[in-house]
Amino acid sequence: MSDVTIRRAGPADAQALCETSRITFTQTFGHLYPPSDLATFLASSYSLEGARRDLADPAVAVWLAEAEGRAVGHALVGPCHLPHPEVTPACGQLERIYLEEAWRGGGTGGRLMDLALAWLEKDGPRPIWIGVWSQNLRAQALYYRFGFEKVGEYDFPVGETLDHEFILRRG
Repeated sequence: MSDVTIRRAGPADAQALCETSRITFTQTFGHLYPPSDLATFLASSYSLEGARRDLADPAVAVWLAEAEGRAVGHALVGPCHLPHPEVTPACGQLERIYLEEAWRGGGTGGRLMDLALAWLEKDGPRPIWIGVWSQNLRAQALYYRFGFEKVGEYDFPVGETLDHEFILRRG
């Protein structure tokens, strides 16, 4: 396995973001859903048009983790839109942080977290939020290590399936 490099993504990276989003979500959670729910979610949440929109938005930042000549993971941050009464327009959110299975456990997730949190707090400290599947204990451990605390719960739709999610906040 080669070293993983991380770089800030730009508009030309829309296809890579779309592909790594679909691959990493499917590897992490695909087994949980009926195929039709997974296909609906991937098409609506990780479309090429959506990747282009995210990469063109100055309020959103994306980093790609790359190895062996391709994206093997990513982090995406921006304004918070989690369903919690304490969320304000000043809040930031780590919307996604994913790595392919073969690249987990080597410190790349922590490096992506450092970059994401630094960007979210570049203008000073502010509340940062994360939604995480209630059964994703590995991700929760990472987030708790970075100072996040559980402050709520909600249902996250993946097609017709509703996932029980935790809402975490730092700051």
